[in-house]
Amino acid sequence: MDVSFSGILSNIEKQAPHLISSKQYVPEGLCYSLQETIFAMLVENTERAMSHCGSQEVLIVGRVGCNLRLQEMMNIMSEERGAKLYATDERFCIDNGAMIAQAGIEMFQSGTTTPWDLVTCTQRYRTDEVEVTWRS
Repeated sequence: MDVSFSGILSNIEKQAPHLISSKQYVPEGLCYSLQETIFAMLVENTERAMSHCGSQEVLIVGRVGCNLRLQEMMNIMSEERGAKLYATDERFCIDNGAMIAQAGIEMFQSGTTTPWDLVTCTQRYRTDEVEVTWRS
């Protein structure tokens, strides 16, 4: 369920100056349209993932999780599926270090540890490649 927005962002960066200077669009309209398109893609991808995994819960985290419009769109989709949306406010969404530390605490308390000489850092680690040992 990977997503990449590099193409859509590159395209809007390329097209925006001309569209704005020609008075066809205003910056606010382009930004709104871009946001709506990307959020619709995220909602659709999330719904597909929920269906694939048989999940009835959605958790929005990270900086984009603070966006009330995304929360609204995810909530509509969740309600239509009879699912539950969990979204937090900015206090809990902006510090990825704290989220990583919490996951580490959960793993440690469940008995999962890694010897220091085997510890590595992977910048683009996929969350679906992590064995979750603290949930049954």
